[in-house]
Amino acid sequence: MRTITLFLFLGMIVLVVASCKKLPDASATPYEDPTTTTACLACPDWAANANIYEVNIRQYTPEGTFKAFAAHLPRLKQMGVDILWLMPVFPISEAKRKGALGSYYAVADYTAVNPNYGTLEDFKSLVDTIHQLGMKVILDWVPNHTGWDHTWITQHPEYYTQDKSGNVVDPIDPKTGKSWGWTDVADLNYDNKAMRQAMTDAFLYWLKEVGVDGYRCDVAGEVPDDYWQQTIPVLRQANPALFMLAEAEHPPHRNTDCFAMSYGWSFHALMNKIASGKAGANDVYEWLKKDRAAFSKGYHMHFITNHDENSWNGTEYERMGDAVDALAVLAFTFDGMPLIYSGQESAFNRRLAFFEKDTISWGNYPKAAFYTALLDLKHRNKALWNGTAGGKLQRLTTSEDKSVFAYFREKDGQRVVVVLNLSNKPKSVALDATPVAGDYTDLFAQNSVKLASSTQSFELKAWEYLVFELN
Repeated sequence: MRTITLFLFLGMIVLVVASCKKLPDASATPYEDPTTTTACLACPDWAANANIYEVNIRQYTPEGTFKAFAAHLPRLKQMGVDILWLMPVFPISEAKRKGALGSYYAVADYTAVNPNYGTLEDFKSLVDTIHQLGMKVILDWVPNHTGWDHTWITQHPEYYTQDKSGNVVDPIDPKTGKSWGWTDVADLNYDNKAMRQAMTDAFLYWLKEVGVDGYRCDVAGEVPDDYWQQTIPVLRQANPALFMLAEAEHPPHRNTDCFAMSYGWSFHALMNKIASGKAGANDVYEWLKKDRAAFSKGYHMHFITNHDENSWNGTEYERMGDAVDALAVLAFTFDGMPLIYSGQESAFNRRLAFFEKDTISWGNYPKAAFYTALLDLKHRNKALWNGTAGGKLQRLTTSEDKSVFAYFREKDGQRVVVVLNLSNKPKSVALDATPVAGDYTDLFAQNSVKLASSTQSFELKAWEYLVFELN
């Protein structure tokens, strides 16, 4: 829901020049571009303007199978999805299982599929269909631990971390020396060279035998950096256009050209704080500066929800309330790749059970048009492309910089301007539009908008968002 003070002039909507709001001294707030990213050898060309969609096969349909999920592929293609990240598809260990169905991440066999989902042939057919529709597929990989009835437990106990008594242990938090509480899995020992090779061979299986396009690597930061630096080049020989996503926020993963993308965990935490009133627009800019100082290559994955957040910390509506759409716009237009989780396009507002069957209620996909508009914009406008393929994010000065985050991105003559009220109060805002003067189309209202080389006035409702695309 968005309003803006506009006057019609010669068929164009012209934003009113502010008379009562004063901009801060520009010399006091030099919003220079902090981006210092360089070319990313780990970033395949096909991912330049891609987005990613997380698929929970178990909960996606009443059947919870590959075949049942395949029926949704045309809909997802139409919505604009590019990469399908499939949560683990492997058999789940029964030993020490939690709940009736167990954790997706308690892998019993790295080279087989969960029989509850279907057969290996069913899975190959799914991958083929995804590719025929022009989408990519990456597997959720669990390299840090296995389930307790993986064959390695009995055949190669040396592959695992053991206590002083020689007992295999579950993963330990290196900061506390105590168990993470993941008692349904056994911690792998990366000091063992044979285990490393066995893991690499398992990675290669899915690339060579099934033709997946890459991997999302679970708790990638708990696996030694040198393993990734040794292994990913080997995987890239099998698929030169390999895409790797790290569930971590660890600069060496990207700066050494191993992973194209890492989780934007800290940015997600910041968005949660903004929604609760504990942070504001200036904090977004400060995050950007610090992040760019740490990461020189690749990009983050930005999200308002995912499987972990949904099940353990609450739905986006629980955590973000009325701020959901504004923060989604931020995630989808910010520097990085946006994520959609299963059910997000249906405004699904229930925590999914992690260890049980709990089917998503889809309804009539009330948020699909909203996300389609954002995905289409990202596809066609180079300004929003990922990493160095896209435009650098530059902040615009406003009279309400504590609450309003205004910015633009520009690339090869294409430009997008975004104005976000990141507060739960209405704001009368003066914006210095001089750097972005031009004729635009409002993405959501589909009105023509003219930004003049002057100060512009906006009347923004709480959590209101504006996205302008240069004509």
